[in-house]
Amino acid sequence: MSKPTPESRSAYRYFRDITTRWMDNDVYAHVNNVVYYSWFDTVVNAWLLEQKVLDFAESPTVGLVVETGCSYFSSIAFPDIVRAGLRVARLGTSSVRYEVGLFANDNDIASAQGHFVHVYVDRLTRRPVPLPDALRRALESIQVAS
Repeated sequence: MSKPTPESRSAYRYFRDITTRWMDNDVYAHVNNVVYYSWFDTVVNAWLLEQKVLDFAESPTVGLVVETGCSYFSSIAFPDIVRAGLRVARLGTSSVRYEVGLFANDNDIASAQGHFVHVYVDRLTRRPVPLPDALRRALESIQVAS
């Protein structure tokens, strides 16, 4: 499998700034890889909340992560500001593939790129259900052509 090429900010539709913390750095003086995944969750869930398409406490439909991945290109370290870019790469009947680019400070080229797939399920039965209409419309607004 070949490693992806880092992309520019223009490849993403939504951005959120995330402040690094002293504790994010590991013994190698850069942000530990596990923190990148928390940033993916942060940008996606912040966007869902801003769009008012998900109520974590009450929604009958919830998204469960079934796949993740990340490619690293250059280090991020405290006290950098991470500018997380978000896009939707694929919409299915009950699933969505989110892609995230992480940009250190004002860099135009991604320091890391990742993805995760949500399958939307009934909160109680945990069985897949079609994406609610309002959620699908919101996701289409940040979808990119394949």
